[in-house]
Amino acid sequence: MESIAALIFSLLVLGSVVFLLRGKGLREKYAFLWLLVGIACLVLTAIPGMLRGFTTLIGVQVPSNLLFAMGIIFLTGVALHLSWEVSVLEEEARTLSEEAAIGRARLEELERKVEALSSTAGDAGRNTPAAPSTTAQWQTPRPTD
Repeated sequence: MESIAALIFSLLVLGSVVFLLRGKGLREKYAFLWLLVGIACLVLTAIPGMLRGFTTLIGVQVPSNLLFAMGIIFLTGVALHLSWEVSVLEEEARTLSEEAAIGRARLEELERKVEALSSTAGDAGRNTPAAPSTTAQWQTPRPTD
């Protein structure tokens, strides 16, 4: 009965990883790790004597102790990796917010300059006659065939 429950659990882990991977809920670099865990669970379930042989080879008294120790080591590694990822993302977020603040300050400065120029041009336009159109200056010449 225990081996059937372990087999069902292993298949659920593998199915969940595949489902999350196909639905873009899990990135490939994490999916590979979880697929390895699911396959290892499946192999240990399919070949029950393998865990006992491995524990005697290492010198552990109880096979479940080995599983718990491997699980703790694995989850510690996952936590360490995710902490590193969070640190990298925090640094990127800080850099992006600094760049956004600099861009906002430059935009506000340009808006003040445009406002000052438009108010100066508006005052000058009331005192002088209308200037001729200068759009001809900015037109690019077209090649003749």
